[in-house]
Amino acid sequence: MAAEWTVEDFGTTKYGEKARKFTLKGAGTLVMEVSDYGGKIVKLFTADREGRMKDVVVGFDSPAGWDNGDPYWGCIIGRYGNRIAAGKFTLNGVEYKLPALNNAPGGIGCNLHGGARGWDAYVWGAEPFVKGDDVGIVFTHVSPDGDEGFPGKVEVKVTYTITKNDTWRVDYEAVPDKDTPINMTQHVYFNFKGEAGGTIEDHILTIAADATTPTDKGQIPTGEIAKVDGTPFDFRKGMRIGERINEGNGQLEIGKGYDHNWVLNEGVMAGGKGGLIHAGGLYCPMNGRGLEVWTTEPCLQIYTANWASYDQTAKGGEHLSFRCGVAMETQHAPDSPNKPQWPTTIVKAGAKYSSTTEFRFYAK
Repeated sequence: MAAEWTVEDFGTTKYGEKARKFTLKGAGTLVMEVSDYGGKIVKLFTADREGRMKDVVVGFDSPAGWDNGDPYWGCIIGRYGNRIAAGKFTLNGVEYKLPALNNAPGGIGCNLHGGARGWDAYVWGAEPFVKGDDVGIVFTHVSPDGDEGFPGKVEVKVTYTITKNDTWRVDYEAVPDKDTPINMTQHVYFNFKGEAGGTIEDHILTIAADATTPTDKGQIPTGEIAKVDGTPFDFRKGMRIGERINEGNGQLEIGKGYDHNWVLNEGVMAGGKGGLIHAGGLYCPMNGRGLEVWTTEPCLQIYTANWASYDQTAKGGEHLSFRCGVAMETQHAPDSPNKPQWPTTIVKAGAKYSSTTEFRFYAK
């Protein structure tokens, strides 16, 4: 099948911006529906072991779903993914104060995923392309100086590419005109049984990490790097997500399940040389759908939709369920601007931030 793309109207956001939806059909079996509204993945069809196609991501039918529900399902996250403690950091002797809107279980405010209106909540420039057997789309955005309290104007480009080998590649680039923290990721939620397929606790998760960064009650890393040996956080050999998720473990109790950052063994935070490294994988024994995650980032955040509920409706009016999806967010560690002992997320003025993550799908 030849790679191709189509486009249609997707509706109007709560900010009054017109959004579009693009359908990207690869030369393999992968089919993606994606909006220029924050690069949101609307649908992603993959084949099971019998060749049957199903949409395997959680999302909504229109911008209103994101605007009135969870805003982060399947979108580009920036300028800073994950949490910054108390919504503040100091850079070059200046303290910057950001919106501290997220009240974690401990009631401690923090800046989450870029602030009140992160990059996920803008309509981006979008240019689809076909290059041989590859199909994709280039998203562009300009974040002004002072956006959500962050210093510097940032010119951003994110490229989604679907290959004939059923890989979804995400390339991030950003150039600021002032020193500023940047930590981008993709917040897609997978459920290989389908969006309304129920819990992902039966999925087998693998994480190539010997350690995590434990958090306080506000889900801010304490600065410790803790070994996973003998804990519910040891996914090195693969384990059902639900196997130990309900254990009486203090870290699990904070987030009602997994919502934690793992330090990847081959990443620079663990002493590796960087480059594209294996981060982990996800597999559904019921139907044989799986993926491998490869990234240039040093860490991986796993979130098991512990705050999703039946009250939330998604595509086709279907009700979501507790733990209806799992997000595999490649990143630098949360709160890195306030943890100078960790790899920096500060991008110098005029320098280029670049990051790549590949989701390599398969069925067996």
